[in-house]
Amino acid sequence: MRSVLALPRPVLRLISGGAAVYQGGRTLDPSFQFLAHQARNRPSLTTLTPQEARAAVAEALAAVAPPREADVAVEALSAQGAQGPLEARAYRPTDQDPAAPVLVYAHMGGGVIGDLDTCDGFCSLLAKLGRCAVLSVDYRLAPEHRFPAGLEDVLAAFRWARDNADRFGAPVGAAAIGGDSIGGGFAAAVCQTLKREGALQPALQLLIYPAVDAASETPSMTIYADAFPLSRQLIEWFVGHYVGPGDDPADPRLSPLRAPHLSGLAPALIVTAGFDPLADQGEAYARRLLATGAPTIYRRHDSLAHGFTAYGGASPAADAACRQIGGLLREMIEGRRS
Repeated sequence: MRSVLALPRPVLRLISGGAAVYQGGRTLDPSFQFLAHQARNRPSLTTLTPQEARAAVAEALAAVAPPREADVAVEALSAQGAQGPLEARAYRPTDQDPAAPVLVYAHMGGGVIGDLDTCDGFCSLLAKLGRCAVLSVDYRLAPEHRFPAGLEDVLAAFRWARDNADRFGAPVGAAAIGGDSIGGGFAAAVCQTLKREGALQPALQLLIYPAVDAASETPSMTIYADAFPLSRQLIEWFVGHYVGPGDDPADPRLSPLRAPHLSGLAPALIVTAGFDPLADQGEAYARRLLATGAPTIYRRHDSLAHGFTAYGGASPAADAACRQIGGLLREMIEGRRS
């Protein structure tokens, strides 16, 4: 797979249908075009059980995942979840900034799939380029544990990391929150929950192609309804397993974008992908935060697809985007002191 993806861009397009994929004013990266072309020969995740889907995605991502960065120490440990210990990994760079907060990170997967390996390489990159400790937490998944179990685990893990920040070489009480896809939605909801409680905000929030509206009907949901690897049908499959029949999609814990007020939240770095049904959600959330005067950086990578942080080993464009995120994270950490 990696050898094929290393072929010149015109060759990748030739073996992936012969023409560039152009939708909504954007041109898909050739690596993702090839991966999407190959995916047509595999069963849709929506035809699998959650357990089968977890195994299939883990196998697929292993072929395209970025390697861990050098000069980053990785430690397996337990973090405190809402109902007990959670498996977690701590990433610490050799040149860690002692003034940087520990970043608690929640992986993607619609609340149904994904694990610590899903974001392993990316978390090591965030640690290295951000020069901060990163704590990746393996929260409970649906349908075994429906909403709000995963969110409650991430919130509990954030509080635990904040209270034990010095254990990770960060200043006492200094913690940030981040995640991608539903993990980004969790991060946004954590900030909103802390605000409602009158608690101190995280040092910053990192939201990557975040799922912040469980009932979204924006144009990107239609234009990119058949996108790879996240389609509208797959979103509905995730929601069907994660959200219970009595849950309200407008609940800000499910849909942070629908919260009536977004003032007083942590500084935000929000990143979206172009070929993504969720693209409009992340952009709308960034605009609302900017309207409150909150320090907010927004970036969109038009040629990339949802989940690109897990594809850095196969797509040079995805790797470059991930490194830009790491650099922006570092800028935000340094900006806290200015």
